[in-house]
Formats: sequence, C-alpha cells, structure tokens
Amino acid sequence: MHITGRGAAAAQLSGDVALGLVLTGTLLLTATALAASWGGSSWLLGLCTGTVVGALALLRRRHRFGTALAGLGVAAVAVVVARLAGLPGEPSPATALALAVLVASAVRVLPAGQATTVAGGGLVVVVGSWLAAAPFTSDVSVVPTVVTAAWLCALAAGLLGRLLVARREAAVDRVRRDERLAVARELHDVVAHHITGIVVQAQAAQLLLARGGTPPGSPAQPVADAVAGIESAGAEALTSLRRVVGLLRDADDASPVAPGPEELTVLVDRFETRGPRVDLRLPDDATGWPPEVTTTVYRVVQESLTNVTRHAPHARAVSVTVERVADGVRVEVSDDAPARGRADPDRGHRPGTGQGYGLVGMRERVEALDGTLAAGPRPDGGWSVVATLPTGPRPARPVRATGQEEP
Repeated sequence: MHITGRGAAAAQLSGDVALGLVLTGTLLLTATALAASWGGSSWLLGLCTGTVVGALALLRRRHRFGTALAGLGVAAVAVVVARLAGLPGEPSPATALALAVLVASAVRVLPAGQATTVAGGGLVVVVGSWLAAAPFTSDVSVVPTVVTAAWLCALAAGLLGRLLVARREAAVDRVRRDERLAVARELHDVVAHHITGIVVQAQAAQLLLARGGTPPGSPAQPVADAVAGIESAGAEALTSLRRVVGLLRDADDASPVAPGPEELTVLVDRFETRGPRVDLRLPDDATGWPPEVTTTVYRVVQESLTNVTRHAPHARAVSVTVERVADGVRVEVSDDAPARGRADPDRGHRPGTGQGYGLVGMRERVEALDGTLAAGPRPDGGWSVVATLPTGPRPARPVRATGQEEP
C-alpha cells in the first residue's frame, strides 16, 4: 500500500522525530561515558560532530547529495582531529548512525553516479577510522568496527530500497502497458470499425450521386461536396487512429505522430473548404524541432481553427503564423470576427473564458513543454491565440520515487 499526501508527510515527520530522539539519546550516553572514562573535555569533539552530522541527517531531504557529502566530510575531519589530538576515536556511535542514514538515503534515491560517490565517501571514512585506530590497542578497534557495520547496513538498506522501487516501477509499467493494449484493442475493434463504416457509406453516397448526375452549379452539388468532405475526414481520422493504435501498442512500424509543416498546409486547405480564407505563414526551415514541439504546434493550430468555426461564424479571414523566435517557436492564430459575432461564452465555450476543454487541452500541452499560451480579444478586433514553445534542452525535473520514502 502506498502512502501519499498527508499520510506520507505524517510518516516522514514521525520518522524524523524518532531519529532525532535516538540521536540525542546516543549523543548524551556517549558524552557521559567518555566523561567518566576519559575525563576532561574528551567528549566535546564527539558531541559536536554527532550534532552537526545528525542535523544534516534530519535535513537530508532538502538536498540528499549535498547533505551526504557534507556529513561525510565532517566525519572525516573529526577522524583526523581525534587522531592528532589523542582524543577518543571517531566517528562516534551517534555520528555513525547519522552517517548510515545519510548514506542509505542517498543510495536509495539518487542517480547511480551520485549514489556511488556517496557510498565511496562512506568507505573512505571507514578506512580512515581503521587507520586512525591502528597504532592503539585492540580495545580501540571497537569504534571502526561500529563504523564499518553502520556503513554496510546503510549500503544494504539503500540497495534494498532501490531494488524495491525499481520493482514497483516495473510493475506499474506493466500495468500501464496492459492498459494501453486494452485501449488499443478497443480502438481497433470498435472505433475503427465504425469510422470505416462511415467512410464506406460516404463512398457509396458519392457513387449514387454520380449516377444521378451532379453537374456544377446544380442543387445536388453542395451535397456531393459535403459527402466528399465526410469521406476525406473519415479517411484521415482512420489514418490517425491507426497511428495512435500503433503508438499504444509500441509497434516498431507505427507511423510517425509528429505532423510537419506540410500537415499544417493540408489542415488549412481543409479548413478553407468550409470556413474563411487563411493566411498561413511558415518558417523557411521548420526541421530539427523535437517531435513533441511539432505535434503541439499542429494541435494548437487545429484547435484554434476549430474554435473559429464554432465561435466566430462571421470571421472573414484568419491568420496563422508559425515563426522562429530567440529560444523556440511562436504560434499565433487570429481572426477578424467582431465581438458581437462570437458565440455566447456561457453557451459556446468561447476560448479564454475557462469554459469547455479545448483551451484547457491546449494550455496543458503547451505548459507541459514549459511554454506559454495566451488567448483573448485583439485590440483592433477579433480574437487571437498565441503560444510560445521552447525548442532547446528542457531543464531536468526532480523525480520522486513512488511510494513512501524512508523515515
């Protein structure tokens, strides 16, 4: 069972409180024992080191790699200082416990390179502890033994947690793949069947109209044109559906799903058959863009033209501009429909009013690529949709392992 939301936060807080109490108790017991056996201020170094490393362990989630390296560095300095000053061996039990938490946390969550660095740093502290204790009697070797045991336990706990997360993610991937396959089967067996029926019926209707004769300008000509449009749209929908099915099935021979500039031309030509004229402006070279960018450009233009059809029936001209900008690509779709000629936003789900899902879907697509989207009336009349998409490398996002984190 996975713990999320408030449950996960409460579990983490409880774990940190428990860790803090254990560290505090261990520090006090160690300081008391050293004061009684070694006397003087022999306990001070261990208390200060354990306090600093313990605090880093409690703050590990803020920056696991940095806190782990800092804790190991403090422990290494303490080993050297204790050896030179003739003080009790370091790291102390409290410091060893805090280091174990830092190492286990880093090995479990961090990328392989950083996790290996932290594990290697722990080994350096272990070796340094043994070297510092070597000139002394065997009784002093208890300290490096404890440090070694803590390091090994931390590695085991971190690797086990890493393995469990990997297995859980693999299970989630299998479930998602099964769901995609189920959706693909439904699309192929049900939706594709119905679309194929629509295309076939449209073709049959065209044959009947052709037999009856439909000379240009006759009353039946608009019907013939509409039926031809239905066949064309159905065939394109069937092609797109097959692409989606191939993508869901991870088929190696699936058609590419990133429409290029030529697809925008086809989209605009199809729109002009039932809507106002469109002034399409494309960059001279639109190659080299990531596929998710070209797909989003196409979807923004497609949804914007659909909105013109639905909500701006009095528009006489539409402008579609796709251009390169300093750090990406800019898309603008605008029309010249008067405000009073637009659909009632409460009924027609006018773009920019928060009604319906067209604008929401566009915004989600654009923002998923760290872009921006603005939609609204133009100062000189009409409506415009402007999207800006970066085409360079996207900054890495923090990845959270699924499930509950370690306490």
